[in-house]
Amino acid sequence: MTALHQKQSSDHELTVDETLRILVDADLVSRGIAEQAKSSLTDEDERHPFVQLSETGLRRGANGNPLRGIDAVGRAFAGAVSLEYVRIDPLKIDVEAVTAIVSQAYAQRFNFLPIQVNDNEIVVATGEPFLRGWESEVERIAQAPIRRVLCNPEDIARYRYEFYGVSRSISGATSQSDQPGSFINNFEQLTELGEVGEADTNDRHVVHLVDWLLQYAFDQRASDIHIEPRRDQSNIRFRIDGVLHLIHQLPTAVVNGITSRLKSLGRMDVADKRRPQDGRIRTKTPGGNEVELRLSTMPTTFGEKLVLRVFDPEKLTQPFSALGFTKHDLQLWQAIVEQPHGIVLVTGPTGSGKTTTLYSALKMLARPEINVCTIEDPIEMVEPQFNQMQVQASVEIDFASGVRTLLRQDPDIIMIGEIRDRETADVAIQAALTGHLVLSTLHTNDAPSAVTRLVDIGVQPFLIGATLLGVVAQRLVRTLCQGCTKDGKPSDEAWRELIAPHTAQLPTQVKLPVGCDDCRHTGFRGREGIYEILTLTDDLSELITPDVNTQTLRSAALQDGMRPLALSGAQKIANGKTTIEEVLSVVPNQR
Repeated sequence: MTALHQKQSSDHELTVDETLRILVDADLVSRGIAEQAKSSLTDEDERHPFVQLSETGLRRGANGNPLRGIDAVGRAFAGAVSLEYVRIDPLKIDVEAVTAIVSQAYAQRFNFLPIQVNDNEIVVATGEPFLRGWESEVERIAQAPIRRVLCNPEDIARYRYEFYGVSRSISGATSQSDQPGSFINNFEQLTELGEVGEADTNDRHVVHLVDWLLQYAFDQRASDIHIEPRRDQSNIRFRIDGVLHLIHQLPTAVVNGITSRLKSLGRMDVADKRRPQDGRIRTKTPGGNEVELRLSTMPTTFGEKLVLRVFDPEKLTQPFSALGFTKHDLQLWQAIVEQPHGIVLVTGPTGSGKTTTLYSALKMLARPEINVCTIEDPIEMVEPQFNQMQVQASVEIDFASGVRTLLRQDPDIIMIGEIRDRETADVAIQAALTGHLVLSTLHTNDAPSAVTRLVDIGVQPFLIGATLLGVVAQRLVRTLCQGCTKDGKPSDEAWRELIAPHTAQLPTQVKLPVGCDDCRHTGFRGREGIYEILTLTDDLSELITPDVNTQTLRSAALQDGMRPLALSGAQKIANGKTTIEEVLSVVPNQR
C-alpha cells in the first residue's frame, strides 16, 4: 500500500496539500498549476480546502477549463477519490426525517449532514472524505447502512444550521400548541378533547418558522407561497418558474400559528377566520433587497388557506430585453407608450406578467416633470415615483370613480389596474380624449380580441378607433437552463403545430433540456415573455364596427405586420431560449 493510500485510510481531516496531491495524481490538475495555487494561499486560512482552492484560479490540466467555484473543485476531487458529489437541494429534503438521525452537535462535530432517509440506506453529505469514525456509530443508531457523498462544505454548514433550527421550532411550536385553551377552527375538525391546539402567534418558535419560510422563499426564487391547511399535516408549497413544489408538511396546529403570524404582520384581522382578507408585508431578502408580499386568505375545510405573492422591485429596473422583448418588439412598444395621449392595453391570463410590463413601462416614462397616477386592486407594488390609489369597495372607490378622482389630480399618465366593465372603459376613453396617456389590462387570449371585448362591453367603436394606440398580448415561458442544454433535432409535427397557419422556417437544430443541480434537474431556470403587439393603424381602425369580427381583425393585423404569439415563441426556440413544447403549452390555438 502506498503512503498516499495509507494516509487516506486513516481518520483525518482533508488538507490543502493532500487535496492538490490527489488532484495531481489523478491527472486532473498539472503539478505546476497545483504549486502555483498552493503559493497563493496562507497557512492562517482555516477554511475548507475546497473553499480555498476555488479562489486560486485552479484549472484542469495545463490548459484546461478553470475550476470555477467550490462545486467545480469538489466534483473534480470526488472523481479522483471515487465518491459521488451532490448539490443539496433543500426543496427535496425531508427536514424532520434527516434531523431525527443524530443531534446537531454530533453532526457538527464530525462536519456532516444527513440529506436522505429511505428504507435501504441513509445518505450523508460530508466535505471530509477521510473522516469516517462516525459511520459505525450512526449506522448503529439508525439501524441502516450509510452512503457517504461529497458536498460543498459551506452548504453543509448552512443547511445544518437551518434544518436543525427549523426542526426545533416545529417541535417547540407543536408542544406549545398542545397547551389547553387553544383550538383549531375548521369545518372538519375531529373532536379530540385535550389535544392539538393552535400555536401562539408570538411564540418564538412560530416567529422563527415564519422568518425561515420567507427567507427560504426568496432564496429559492419563489413567486408565490401557498400555505394549505389539512386535517393533520398541512402543506407549504412554493411556485418557482410557474410550477408548484411541495416544500414542507407541518402539523396543522403549527401551520395555523404561522398563518396567524403572517396575518398579524400583514395588518389583517387575526381573529376573523371566516371571511377572505387581503394584506401586504414589506420585508428584505437575504441579500438586503426590499421585497413586497401580497397576502390573501381564504376559508377552507380545514382552516384558512394563505397565499403570499412575492413582488421583487428589482424586476422593475430590468431592461425590457431581460423581460423577453426582442429589438423589434421594443421598438413597437416604445412607439406606442411614448405617445402623448391615448389608450394602451396589455392582455393575457393571470400570472402572464402583465403587471411587470406595465410597471416597467411606467418606470421608463416616469420623470420629475411627469405626474404618473395609478388606480389598482390591490396595489401590486409600492413605487415612490407613482401616485398610487387602491380600489376600496367599503368607501365606494372603484376603478371608474378612482379614474374620475385621478383626472382632477392633474395627471399626465394614468394606469388602471383592469378594465372590467363599460363604466371603467368609458372613463378611460374620456381620459384619453382629454389628452392623457392611459395604460390598463384586459383578460383576453390575444391582442385583436381586446378590441372586440371593448365593443362587447358597450364601448362605441368610433371611440375605440379614436383612442386605442395599441394592444400587447403576452405569455410567460420557462427558459432553458443555460448550464445543461443539449443539441437536438426539432419535431417536424410539433413545429408545424406551433407555426400553422403562419410561415416560419424549420430550424435544423434546437436546444433541449437536460437537467442539472442548478435547475433542480428540470432543464429550465427562469421565465421570459413572448409578445404579440398590435399597433392600431388607420386601416385597422376602419374595421372596428359594431359587428367587428375578431378573425377578420386578426387577419388584417397580420397583413399589417403583427407578429403572433406563436412566432414570438418560435423565435425564442430558434435562439435556444426555450422548447417547442413549452411554447405550445401557453399560446392559444389561433387556427
